[in-house]
Amino acid sequence: MENRKVFMNPHNNLLQLEEHLYPLVDVEQPNVFRNLFPYDEVPKIAFNDRIVPHNFPDEIWITDTTFRDGQQSRAPYTTEQIVTIFDYLHRLGGPKGIIRQSEFFLYSKKDRDAVYKCMERGYEFPEVTSWIRASKKDFELVKEIGMKETGILVSCSDYHIFYKMKMTRREAMNHYLSVVRECLETGVAPRCHLEDITRSDIHGFVIPFCLELMKLGEQYGIPVKIRACDTMGYGVNFSGAVIPRSVQGIIYGLLTHGGVPSNMIEWHGHNDFYKAVTNSTTAWLYGACGVNCSLFGIGERTGNTPLEAMVFEYAQLKGSLDGMDTTVITELADYFTNEIGYNIPHRTPFVGKNFNVTRAGIHADGLLKNEEIYNIFDTEKFLNRPVLVSVSNTSGLAGIAHWMNAYFKLKGKDAVDKSNPVVVKVKEWVDKEYEDGRVTVITDEELITVINGVKEALK
Repeated sequence: MENRKVFMNPHNNLLQLEEHLYPLVDVEQPNVFRNLFPYDEVPKIAFNDRIVPHNFPDEIWITDTTFRDGQQSRAPYTTEQIVTIFDYLHRLGGPKGIIRQSEFFLYSKKDRDAVYKCMERGYEFPEVTSWIRASKKDFELVKEIGMKETGILVSCSDYHIFYKMKMTRREAMNHYLSVVRECLETGVAPRCHLEDITRSDIHGFVIPFCLELMKLGEQYGIPVKIRACDTMGYGVNFSGAVIPRSVQGIIYGLLTHGGVPSNMIEWHGHNDFYKAVTNSTTAWLYGACGVNCSLFGIGERTGNTPLEAMVFEYAQLKGSLDGMDTTVITELADYFTNEIGYNIPHRTPFVGKNFNVTRAGIHADGLLKNEEIYNIFDTEKFLNRPVLVSVSNTSGLAGIAHWMNAYFKLKGKDAVDKSNPVVVKVKEWVDKEYEDGRVTVITDEELITVINGVKEALK
């Protein structure tokens, strides 16, 4: 007790006692939290009403895993595609580099070619980093390329330690520490990916492991990062929920008991229970500086936290985009659709075809009078996507003209009004559809076909 450090907490101006009281609990049988994760039932969310305080860092940022976790779930990108996407990420992150890092595989020649080409760009942000398994053979690849930082897989739940690795907790910890030590000895900064943290023994393994990692970082004078990986998407952000499922409980434990500073913690979420975005935001609010994302959430199983979502979460929390160019998000969506052939679901926020399209007749009427009524923000300004109103039996000439101007991005002298002959003819076709008993809205594809036909007939 006497040797524990007393320090001032800058967030609440209270003296605190350093709480590093958790030794490794080297159990004989794995603790798989059957009370929370009965495999033949839906997982349970339990509460003990232990509340931890908000601890929002001075700076927060985004890191990218599009080329690592994002590539585990789809056909590999070509080298050219990777470099193009990397350029987009650089523009999106802006001059302050809110998108700090992008991680890459190193296993194939194509992966390494992409790494070299992205490094040749000379960008400060995103920094090019790698990902390896916790083996010395993998580490040779990092040394060869000359990486400044690498991610290392360090699975931390008993599911992985006992069932996959066939080790005890102490054996796993010693193995991980030996790889991290080798990493530090060559001057490379390790980023430890604590896989499956939301099913791990936080106080019995994660915190004592992090304490050892922090000691190694201090010993070598190189910071060691901790990535808290919600590999199965079990994390919840509900106040008073129990660990290991509580996101704020995990972040609090890493900070307060594990001695990991905020700028060395990042959250890596998955979307199995639709909570990836909310959990990532919660990690920020409770003390993690970084959240790890992939573009459009493309990743293992249900995917990762969508990077574009966290751009807008950042702006909402900070009150500023801090120089991020959000119109790049639309350019990326177009690139993925047109060049890569990726099918973005139409209702995906910010990037889906229908994300700012109003279909209901009464909504469309309000939107035509003032788009703020049914549009989340100025989507034309932030995403270069003007709000669209679907055409139905209530649209009228003005609604059809609005659709044509918005869809074809007609402005100024090129814009059409309700007296335009094409608009009048399209309105006649729409009226006939509903007179014949139609009840659904007109699709974009139908309108384009009709407009092209009308233009041809009017020539």
